[in-house]
Amino acid sequence: MNFDEFYMQQALDIAWQFQGLTYPNPSVGAVVTLDGKILSIEAHQKSGTSHAEVLALLKAYEILSNTTIDFDSFDSKKAHQFLLNIPPKFFSECTIYVTLEPCSHEGKTPSCASLLQSLNLDRVVIGTKDPIDGHGGGIDIVGRAVLTPRITVGILEEECKALLEPFMIWQKRAFVLFKLAQTSNARIGGGYLSSKASLTHVHQLREVCDTLFIGGNTVRVDKPTLDCRFIEAKAPDIKIYSREDDFDRDIPLFKVECRDVEVVDSLDFLDKPSFVLVEGGEGMLVALKDRIDWLLIYQTPKLSTNNLTYNTTMNLQFLHQAKKDVDLMIWSRQIGN
Repeated sequence: MNFDEFYMQQALDIAWQFQGLTYPNPSVGAVVTLDGKILSIEAHQKSGTSHAEVLALLKAYEILSNTTIDFDSFDSKKAHQFLLNIPPKFFSECTIYVTLEPCSHEGKTPSCASLLQSLNLDRVVIGTKDPIDGHGGGIDIVGRAVLTPRITVGILEEECKALLEPFMIWQKRAFVLFKLAQTSNARIGGGYLSSKASLTHVHQLREVCDTLFIGGNTVRVDKPTLDCRFIEAKAPDIKIYSREDDFDRDIPLFKVECRDVEVVDSLDFLDKPSFVLVEGGEGMLVALKDRIDWLLIYQTPKLSTNNLTYNTTMNLQFLHQAKKDVDLMIWSRQIGN
């Protein structure tokens, strides 16, 4: 692995920490270096807030100037304005690595490509071009800087494209993410298996998804609440997959305020662009097998005698893994069976 690949991998690793949480935006990571030294590693964290490049540049500014900014770095408009007002050659010897071509358009946040054009960095290294029609052009804008930066495109490109896959899918239809928690001998059930860090991460995904999709048996047997209490956020809207609507409306699931709970017997809603998080057992995994895009596995370092497991056959490609406290968290893609 060369130096460009090493730094891009750092950007990828931090971007994966926020995979899905940036919905409907893509997950993006950025690294700023000077003379081979990493100054900052940052990622876009939530839609409507500062992008990865901006957060990385702000942190690099603090390191180089030995000062602390006095405003919210996630306020994109204030962040852009601040960076545009620093001395024009402040970053002229720096390199920025970013997993995705800097955005050329202005939406909830200003254009990162225009910002980089103004900052006159020495190098801009990009993992992959923006794949959405009409969203490209960022490379051309950056290249119009007064002090033209050296631009390199295609570093760890396949890995950067894999990071973008959910974003590409939910442009056209539902991106379906099946979440499962299991012991190290692949047992499920018997109460909470995952660490609090894993459970908190699940609640973060629940907060941003369009729909939390569950099976009827889960409701009948477990009587779950399925809220976001660990992060004190709004509970997700629920769709229950069942042929029979025979559910006890007095259980906690139906008592959570400010959300919709709907019983459906069709998967047609998956044709609509959205982010659908699925939580369920073997029945839901089998029923949705042909519609699942990715699986998110939380594997806890325990062995269990519980008989419940996911008794089915699927071939997976592991995309990224990280730790959530003691748990191993694995992002995986379903591949041809």
